[in-house]
Amino acid sequence: MTTASIQEIKKELRMLDAEELQELCMRLAKYKKENKELVNYLLFEAHNEQTYLENVKEEISELFKGVPATNVYLVKKSLRKILRFTSRQIKYSGVRETELEIRIFFCTKMKEAKVPRTPGTVLNNLYQQQLKKIESTFAKLPEDIQADYDREMKNILS
Repeated sequence: MTTASIQEIKKELRMLDAEELQELCMRLAKYKKENKELVNYLLFEAHNEQTYLENVKEEISELFKGVPATNVYLVKKSLRKILRFTSRQIKYSGVRETELEIRIFFCTKMKEAKVPRTPGTVLNNLYQQQLKKIESTFAKLPEDIQADYDREMKNILS
């Protein structure tokens, strides 16, 4: 079975009436948690990005409270779980400023948690990868918005 292209799907969706479209959306949301989360974001949170951002930051803070302090293996596992969550939330939003703020917040929380980041370790590589993504997103923003985030960037890069 071949999958139709996005354009073909778009054309087909235009032909459906509102009830059929709603039925399709409900069916999509029912079968996968990620689809349900995306529909939830689009319906209830997309109209107020700042509130969404605050909720995501609060959730990340809660997740960081569960990071163990002693066992490096469990620290690594916990950080990857948090990173998967942050990546999903960034993907739902699609707004560069939100992406930048969430990634900066993740790195800040990682520094505050005093996660051991010796060079060459997985934890250091994870942190460095986030810094690369932050710098990439930062470069795509207009200069006036870059100035707003300049201080936070310097804080996590040091």
